[in-house]
Amino acid sequence: MTETVVRCEQLTRRYGKSRGVEDLTFEVRPGQVFGFLGPNGAGKTTTIRCLLGLLPATSGKSFLFDREVKLNDASDRGRIGYVPGDVALYPAETGQWMIDYVSSLRGTRPKSEAELIERLSFDPTRKVKELSKGNRQKLALIVALMHDPELLMLDEPTSGLDPIIQQVIFDIIAERIARDGTTVFLSSHILSEVERVCDRVGVIREGRLVAEESTAEIIAKAIRTVRVTYDEPVRAEAYAAIPGVESVTQVDERTVAAKVLSNLDGAVHALLDHPIHDLQVTHASLEEIFFQYYAANGEAPPAPSTDEGGAS
Repeated sequence: MTETVVRCEQLTRRYGKSRGVEDLTFEVRPGQVFGFLGPNGAGKTTTIRCLLGLLPATSGKSFLFDREVKLNDASDRGRIGYVPGDVALYPAETGQWMIDYVSSLRGTRPKSEAELIERLSFDPTRKVKELSKGNRQKLALIVALMHDPELLMLDEPTSGLDPIIQQVIFDIIAERIARDGTTVFLSSHILSEVERVCDRVGVIREGRLVAEESTAEIIAKAIRTVRVTYDEPVRAEAYAAIPGVESVTQVDERTVAAKVLSNLDGAVHALLDHPIHDLQVTHASLEEIFFQYYAANGEAPPAPSTDEGGAS
């Protein structure tokens, strides 16, 4: 029986003198849903390309299904569904041609083609060059999912999709996990995507894995902003000493916004000491969680890169 589906052992990839990824060590076991988090430019795509044998490692090793990954080795491609961050399709061909072409490379007819086309509201008769970014992403997802793979490697899979289709995609992924025990490696910089489906999370910063935790543990680190509008004027200073609250700001004479680091339930109850007109609780962005994480370790937050020689 396969012990691990994805495994890295001190995986390093450099682009000349530029950083790619450094000394990555982690594993994903069968049936797990692993979120690979980091800002754009942190090394997420580089890691996936090394795992798939599309890029050679500078040093270290990576494994899929307990087999060491070799450059351009297609042995296990039929067991994998891959959605790249930069989808490359044949522009002069139709979506149906792409579906049939990939199926022929795998040597099998797709199992879920019709279902996916219907659920994603995709028209396979149109040529790729006529498709919007969102519809090209739908096609990439259909091609990746249609053969019911054991492992899904998803690099920013909902890029360009509207919120309704994003929800459909995550419904489909959740169904595959429940029905087939599909293992998922999900690269994203969007916290809400990871929160929906992932069991564990790895955080990559400047090419290095800086944290690996359960999803619940990393979500617990998130600052919540509680915005309360009261029926009467209030002063923010009156709420400054609430346990777990980092700061309270006055939005207008009837509205305050509190940043809550811990004890969310207690903080909200303390804020509801007057009749309220409206209440909103929002998660921090992933970037704010990174800032909080690094600040707690006396480090600067990661800055998004604009030129990393392909490391993203």
